[in-house]
Amino acid sequence: MKVVVVGAGIGGLVAALLLAQAGAEVTVLEAAEKPGGKLHQVPVGEALIDGGPTVFTMRGVFDAIFAAAGTNLEAHLRLQKLDVLARHAWEDGSRLDLFADPARNADAIAAFAGAAAARGYADFAKRARQIFELLDHSFMRVPQPGLFGLMRRAGPGVASISPFDSLMDELAKYFADPRLAQLFGRYATYCGSSPYEAPATLMLIAHAEAMGVWSIEGGMFALANVFYELAFARGAKFVFGARVKSLLAAGGKVVGVETADEKFPAEAVVANADLAGIDAGFLGPAAQKAVAGMMKGAKKSLSAVTWAMTGTAEGFDPAHHNVFFAPDYSAEFEQLRAGNLPEKPTVYVCAPAGKSEFFCLVNAPANGAAADEAATQNMLAQLERCGLRLRPDNMVRTDPAAWEQRFRGTGGALYGRALAGWKDSFARPGAKTKLPGFYLAGGGVHPGPGLPMAATSGRIAAECVLTRR
Repeated sequence: MKVVVVGAGIGGLVAALLLAQAGAEVTVLEAAEKPGGKLHQVPVGEALIDGGPTVFTMRGVFDAIFAAAGTNLEAHLRLQKLDVLARHAWEDGSRLDLFADPARNADAIAAFAGAAAARGYADFAKRARQIFELLDHSFMRVPQPGLFGLMRRAGPGVASISPFDSLMDELAKYFADPRLAQLFGRYATYCGSSPYEAPATLMLIAHAEAMGVWSIEGGMFALANVFYELAFARGAKFVFGARVKSLLAAGGKVVGVETADEKFPAEAVVANADLAGIDAGFLGPAAQKAVAGMMKGAKKSLSAVTWAMTGTAEGFDPAHHNVFFAPDYSAEFEQLRAGNLPEKPTVYVCAPAGKSEFFCLVNAPANGAAADEAATQNMLAQLERCGLRLRPDNMVRTDPAAWEQRFRGTGGALYGRALAGWKDSFARPGAKTKLPGFYLAGGGVHPGPGLPMAATSGRIAAECVLTRR
């Protein structure tokens, strides 16, 4: 069976690996010169700094993929489990570390905000676990999303996870201290959404992190490179610098794809591409027709301005993952909603241990706009107000305009459809499209953004192809 995978992001790589393992004749076409998609490295002087995902969680998802490919994760990657999940800081000088151990978190929160806050956290952690365990197999790992399917699989327990409440409204039940609501509300931005609009079910991310957060020796890009090498070793062919011009269809089914230089026949095609770009016609009219209506009512997720830099840090001892919060969270998201970069943004900083390398990120509207030097100064000033003085030697900035150039039709949106209400959780398309033989993978489709979810989408797409065969 001939299969073409369009895009070598994590979803496409997983699909290619599992299809090749099953004996399919796989060709992967990637417009960039390297695999990984958003999981990429940025050259900064002599350093290579991860410029996309920085968090490795839900290891079980990847263990299962490696096992399905006839190997194991430990044979290919060296992981280090982080003691501190993230270090958080505010302008008033307060600091809070979160750990994988809930008991340590309760003690830290008690010292930070009092005994009542620690009790609230214990209740929150219990609820986050409940939501995760209910949705893990009944929603996140199934091929097609849908509220009625979830209700059928999960039963009456669905009503107990507050699917219709916003994340911030739900957090208010557990945390009177606004700093704690701000901290746990940040999980909405993992999906490119506002915590004031996103559903409370995103509390499950807290439990996903409590199961462990790891760093990868060689950086996160090593994960993409391993999947590429494993797929290649199983016979998958990779063509880099190949932008697909059109999906080819005949007789009501897929027959291949076409680049500017060549046609690739195929019985099935997996598109690991942004759905907005497919909907805009960047894979041709057959693909556009196959996804017609899938973007109906969709609001673009957030974009980001990122800085990969080398330099020095003073005044603050950074962990691997750090968050420096804006003084007014609601004002920050109001400015983003209005299409503007916040003047005082919340800043995420990844600072790998023992290195003078940093990756900084602030949320941005997905309007395809360029960021100027003021954005850099605002970011550095916010860090300094929270106690961290970064002194860059070399720096590369990436903004929504650059993301749009790389991922056409998105406006720079990095997470596909924003979760702007409870319905959006069920509105992401599954792997199947209206055209037999044409399948979708990636963070813009079910089960959603983030490395574990995008990898799961690749597994689901591969299973759909093999079932059809």
